[in-house]
Amino acid sequence: MTTKTIQLKKGKEESLKRFHPWIFSGAILRMDEGIEEGELVKVVTFHREFIAIGHYQIGSIAVRVLSFRDITIDQEFWESRLKAALNMRIAIGIADNPTNNTYRLVHGEGDLLPGLIIDCYGKTAVMQAHSVGMHVERLPICEALRSVMGSRIEHVFYKSETTLPFKAELGQQDGFLYGGSDDNVAIENGLKFHVDWLKGQKTGFFVDQRENRTLLEKYAQNRSVLNMFCYTGGFSVYAMRGGAKLVHSVDSSAKAVELTNANIELNFPSDARHAAFCDDAFKYLDAHDAQYDLVVLDPPAFAKHRAALRNALKGYTRLNVKGFERIKPGGILFTFSCSQVVTKENFRNAVFTAAAQAKRKVRILHQLHQPADHPINIYHPEGEYLKGLVLYVE
Repeated sequence: MTTKTIQLKKGKEESLKRFHPWIFSGAILRMDEGIEEGELVKVVTFHREFIAIGHYQIGSIAVRVLSFRDITIDQEFWESRLKAALNMRIAIGIADNPTNNTYRLVHGEGDLLPGLIIDCYGKTAVMQAHSVGMHVERLPICEALRSVMGSRIEHVFYKSETTLPFKAELGQQDGFLYGGSDDNVAIENGLKFHVDWLKGQKTGFFVDQRENRTLLEKYAQNRSVLNMFCYTGGFSVYAMRGGAKLVHSVDSSAKAVELTNANIELNFPSDARHAAFCDDAFKYLDAHDAQYDLVVLDPPAFAKHRAALRNALKGYTRLNVKGFERIKPGGILFTFSCSQVVTKENFRNAVFTAAAQAKRKVRILHQLHQPADHPINIYHPEGEYLKGLVLYVE
């Protein structure tokens, strides 16, 4: 089958010469007739020279580039990209680790597979498509994944109902592409977690906070800990192992509170140090002044797109003001943003503003980011989405 072609406007190939993997709709001069969403297309310059091949999608990002070489996107291609991703995880000690079978195998653009996420939880891989093209290729990718992972993986669950454009009317359904398992317990750094890949957020667990949870564990000894927006209770479980004298987990979702309690029970059965509450973050903070000397603020993304940035920064400032006002003197605050459109500088300024408004003396102990299994393609700085600060509050 002949691959259809998209021609760029004059000069619009410059970002592609710097290997940026996105082509925006405004850069396109003309397209062959009949290109369907999710279809593979060749991209040529104004002078009709080949520059990239990728998946076409309706929207602002019109093409997600798979290769800057004129190659065939076939089973060998998917296997080579997945093999490279696995080799990197083995090299950094995250895959094939007996104390940790929870990690991200494919991180979209960071692994040169834009629009594709694969997280591993024990013997189950959870695959998520963020582009129509990756959805169309889900079965070949599943086959390549089984080939590359071998005995490491026995089940592949596809979870893309909420990540694909609804206007594409793909009729996508979550479910197993291969195998099928009710065993949803995974191990992260020796701790056990139930992973809700059926109905949970993202792929069922926030893999990206693993190293930041480990850091919190080191600070938890003899502290009273508040884990706000607890979701699965990851920070709470690590705080318990770190020797916290008290851990309270709060989330506005009753399902999250239930999951947190289940994960605490899995690791620390009948431990009276922990309690979980279903409540609004601001209401809870207002009602609990100077009770905690270690506070985690890890909210869901306040801004999904650039138009929401201003309001998001106001939200981060307001939330952190509450955190600074309520934490005990000498307390430690872990505060995060997972909004991709919020830069490190944006977030830091919002937290600085909050510290000034709360009139607290604050020092930065650590500047946090996503872990190594969520790599950032050096040509795609937008891939740096997780920002965090650990602060000492006098």
